[in-house]
Amino acid sequence: MVFSEFFQAGRYAPVILALLAALLFGLNAPLSKLLLSEISPMFMVAFLYLGAGVGMLLLHRFSGEGRAEAPLSRRELPWTVSMILLDVLAPFLLMWGLELTTAANASLLFNFEMVATSLIACLFFHEAVGRRMWCSLGIITAASVLLSVDCSAPGAWSFSAGSLLVLAACACWGMENNCTRNMSAKSPAQIVVVKGIGSGTTALLIAVLMRNPFPHTLLPVVLALLLGFVAYGLSIFCYVKAQRFLGAARTSAYYAAAPFLGVLLSLAILKEIPSWNFAVAGALMIWGVVLAIREHHVHPHRHEAIRHNHAHLHDDLHHTHVHNPPVRGWHSHEHVHEPCVHTHPHTPDIHHRHSHS
Repeated sequence: MVFSEFFQAGRYAPVILALLAALLFGLNAPLSKLLLSEISPMFMVAFLYLGAGVGMLLLHRFSGEGRAEAPLSRRELPWTVSMILLDVLAPFLLMWGLELTTAANASLLFNFEMVATSLIACLFFHEAVGRRMWCSLGIITAASVLLSVDCSAPGAWSFSAGSLLVLAACACWGMENNCTRNMSAKSPAQIVVVKGIGSGTTALLIAVLMRNPFPHTLLPVVLALLLGFVAYGLSIFCYVKAQRFLGAARTSAYYAAAPFLGVLLSLAILKEIPSWNFAVAGALMIWGVVLAIREHHVHPHRHEAIRHNHAHLHDDLHHTHVHNPPVRGWHSHEHVHEPCVHTHPHTPDIHHRHSHS
């Protein structure tokens, strides 16, 4: 059983995938800050995404990962282009912000990505967000504002430019997450390859046109490529898999564990000492994440007839079509879901993106 099939095999698999994506991305801020002393922000963006795209391409080719998945089609082209552009802008804003604020502060501010993702998913894609989730979003927003306040000088309160840049990056990633949401039924490995090579090449061209200095030695470049494969490539792969089953808002809630790992690494590696507002904001964010994870959504709902193509099994209430001869295991093909009405706990996965009155 390959990596993706293992993690789709159980009830809690999507949650494990989302948390694993968070843990891998948590490496990003502290390790990127170390490398920024040798690499300019735009070149850093390019190397991170190229490492993700090329690494996932090699993994896909030599391990057979995702062979049962449905490939991207022309229908996903607008979302693909938007995803690539946002994936260039967001990391650039993050790298710029990391030059002006601590890695621990930036890591904790990543939780605002959950707020941006959830608001966009609710307002523009009509994804259901319950009361507990709204409370969670409000708490995390308040914590993000608190973290953005520079209170280092007594009696002088101002917004940190670095924190605002990190928040802007999170807003871009929130939009990008919703673009990816509309592609999540297709091959996650292919999405990472397209995202990585497309965004990395674009950032590389921008860095050259801006005449950014190329690193003096190859070691920082190799380390940035490796970091990109782990913190972006494998993380995005797990994130897309989780989004397929959990929807954009809930996946981002679990993904909010990433900042806390980043904070611990920042404190351990960079010896950064947190301020009092950092500690208060951290406690608020933990409270907000716990509320998001505990949200329960169940009601009678109707499934309209739909035709689509994605990897699936025949062990649920939705994939009841028949193959002749029978097919076992994960496979993908275009198939039709007949209309039905039933009640069960669910998330806004690719089969439950219905409207709520």
